[in-house]
Amino acid sequence: MLLRAAAIRRAAVAAYSTAAARPETGLYGFDVLRTAKGFRRFVDEAIQRSDELVAHIAQLPPSAEIVRAMDEISNTVCSVIDSAELCRNTHPDREFVEEGDKASMRIYEHLQYLNTNTTLYNAILKAESEGVLLTDETRKAANNLRVDFEKGGIHLPKDKLERVNQLNLAIAQLGRKFNENIMTKPGFVDIYPASRIPRSIQHNFKAVSRSRPMGIEEQSNPMNTTRQKGLRILADSGTLSSALRWVSDEEVRRQVFIAGNSEPRENIAVLDELIDARDEFAKTMGCKSYAEFAIRPNMAASADVVMAFLNDLSDIVRHKADEEFNTIRDFKRRKCNQKSVDLEPWDEDYYIGMMKSSAHSVDPSVVASYFPLSQCIKGLNVLVESLFGATFNQIPMGDGESWHPDVIKLSLHHPDQGDLGFMYLDLYSRKGKYPGCAHFAIRGGRRLSDSEYQLPIIALVCNFSSSRGLTARLNHWDVETLFHEFGHALHSLLSRTEYQHFSGTRVALDVAETPSNLFEFYAWDYRVLRTFALDETTGDPIPENLVKALNASRNMFPATELQRQIFYSIMDLTLFGEHTSKPLDTISAVADLKRRHTSWNYVEGTHWHTRFSHLINYGAGYYSYLYARCFATTIWHEICQDDPLSRSTGSALRDKFLQYGGAKDPSALLKDFVGDSVIRNSGGGIIPDISSLRKEVGL
Repeated sequence: MLLRAAAIRRAAVAAYSTAAARPETGLYGFDVLRTAKGFRRFVDEAIQRSDELVAHIAQLPPSAEIVRAMDEISNTVCSVIDSAELCRNTHPDREFVEEGDKASMRIYEHLQYLNTNTTLYNAILKAESEGVLLTDETRKAANNLRVDFEKGGIHLPKDKLERVNQLNLAIAQLGRKFNENIMTKPGFVDIYPASRIPRSIQHNFKAVSRSRPMGIEEQSNPMNTTRQKGLRILADSGTLSSALRWVSDEEVRRQVFIAGNSEPRENIAVLDELIDARDEFAKTMGCKSYAEFAIRPNMAASADVVMAFLNDLSDIVRHKADEEFNTIRDFKRRKCNQKSVDLEPWDEDYYIGMMKSSAHSVDPSVVASYFPLSQCIKGLNVLVESLFGATFNQIPMGDGESWHPDVIKLSLHHPDQGDLGFMYLDLYSRKGKYPGCAHFAIRGGRRLSDSEYQLPIIALVCNFSSSRGLTARLNHWDVETLFHEFGHALHSLLSRTEYQHFSGTRVALDVAETPSNLFEFYAWDYRVLRTFALDETTGDPIPENLVKALNASRNMFPATELQRQIFYSIMDLTLFGEHTSKPLDTISAVADLKRRHTSWNYVEGTHWHTRFSHLINYGAGYYSYLYARCFATTIWHEICQDDPLSRSTGSALRDKFLQYGGAKDPSALLKDFVGDSVIRNSGGGIIPDISSLRKEVGL
C-alpha cells in the first residue's frame, strides 16, 4: 500500500541515508534549478542552445534533419516553459515562484522571436516543397511547424508583424493577471453566528469574531466585552461548493453564492482588455474573430460549425433539463411547505444533494471510507497493470528534485519495455498552491536515435484535504477527478512519437480531453472499483449495491449538468466571437446566454465568468470538452465497457490511440480506433456523433 507521502519520504530517507545514495540535483531533476535563481541560467542556456540550432538549420539542405532540429528547439524551450509553469503554480517558496514567473515571461518573449524567424520559416517551406520528407509523421510535423509560424504572423508585412508580437505579449500578460487574480482575490463572506454553519463542515472555514450585538441591559454594562463567534467562508471553488452543498440556511447560501460569483472584480476589466487584444490579433491575422482563428486548425474548422453544434445540443437537452429543474423546484416547495417559492441558483447543490441522498441512501462518510487516497493510488496501479502490463514503482528523488515533502515520484515500468516515463504526484492542498487539479507536462517524449528514447516526465497535481498525520479520504467525485487527470497522464506517458511536438496531450484541441473523459468511466465501474476500494478495517471491497447507488445518484440529473457544459461552451465562443458593437458588456452578454441556454435564473450583480480560467487556457476552445465527452462515451460503449480491465482493451487503447499523441490526423485516428460513425461532417467541419451521449443522458 502507498502510504501518506510524508511517511514514504521518511522511509526513503532511512533507506537512502547517505549523501552518496541521494545525489544532488535541481528541481524536477534539472541540475540548473538547484536554486531559484537557476531559472535565469535555465533561460540563458535555452536561448543559447536554440540560437545554435537556428544557425545549424541555416546551413542544412532541405531534409528531415531540419524538422528534427526544429523539434529540438521546441524541446529546449518547452522544458523551460513547462517547468516554470509548474513551479509558479505549486512551489511553496515565494522566491522560486517569482523566478519561475520571470523565466516564463523571458522565454515567452524568446519564443515570439523564434516564431517570427524567417530563417526557420524558409527552411521548413523548402523541406516541405522539395519532397524530401519521407514519413507521414515528419510531413505532419513540418506542416504543423509551418502553420505555427503563420499563426505567429511571419507572413505579414513588418508593421503588422510588430503589432502581432505586441498583442501576443499583451495577451500572455493579461492571461497571467486573470489567473493570478483568481488565486489571490477569491472574495469571502463572514457568517454570524457560527452556529448557522453545520458543525461537520466548520473546520473548512476560518474562525472570526465581532462585538456581539447588545440589548438594552447589556449596553448599560460597560464591562460587557463578550464577542460573537463567526466563520469566514472564502469563496474559492472548493470551499464554495462545500458551503452550497451542506448549509441549510438559505440566506447563508445566498450570501455565499453572491460572494463567490462576484469576485474578482478586477477581472472584469482584465477580460475586456483580453477580448479586445485577441480580437485585434485575429483581425490582423485575417480572421473575422478570435474564435475563428483559434478553431480553424481543429477538426471543427470554423466557429460557425461549433456554434451550430452547440445550439442543436442546447435545443435537444432543453426539455429534459426543464423537467429536472421542475422536479428540484417541487422538492424545495415540499420541504419549505411553500407552494410558490422559487428555485434559485444557490439552491441547486443543496437540494440536488438532498434528493440524491434521500433517494439512494448514500452516506458520503461511508463512501469515503472506501477511498483513502493511498488506496486510490493503488487503483491507478491496478489500471496500468491490468490494461498495459505495466506497474508504477515509487523511486527516490535526488536532493533538490522535490518542491514539497508531500511530493512522491513514480516510474511507469513495463517488464519487457523498461521504464515508459515518470510521474510526480503532488496531491494535497496547501496555501498558495494552484487551487484545482491538473496535469502538467515537464518534458515531452521524443526519439533521440534508433535505440534511445527521451522518456516523458509529468506532474499530476490535486488539492485533496487531509488531517495532519492521516491519509486523505476522497469523496467519489474526487475519485472521478483523480481518474480524469490520470487519463491525461497516461496520454503523456504512453505516447511514443518521433517528435516531442506531438508528445502526449500535444494534440488537436478537439480530442485533447478524450482520454481524461474516458477514464472517468473507470471511476464509476464496479469491476474497477472493487479492485482497490477496500474497507480500511476488514479489507472487504466496496459493496456492489453501494456502487449501484452511486451510479443511480449520478444519473438523477444528467441533463442539468450537460446543459451547464453547453452554456459554458457557448459563453466562451460568444465572448471571443464576432461582436457587432464595442466594447462588449460581458456581464450582460453572459446573463443573456444563461437565460437562453439554461433553466436557471441569472442573479443580478454577479459575474461568475470572471473566475472561469478556461477563458484563458481554452479561449474559444471550451467546446472541446463536449467533443471529448461524445468521443469518450462512444469509445467506452464500443471498446471498453464489455471488459474494461482486459489486456485486449488496454492494447486497443494504447496501440490505436494513446501511443500516437498528436502525430496522426485526429479524424483518421478516431475512425481507425472506433469506426467511421464516431464523427460526422457538418458545414465544412467535423462534429462528433452524439448517439452514445444521448443514450447516456436519456435524451
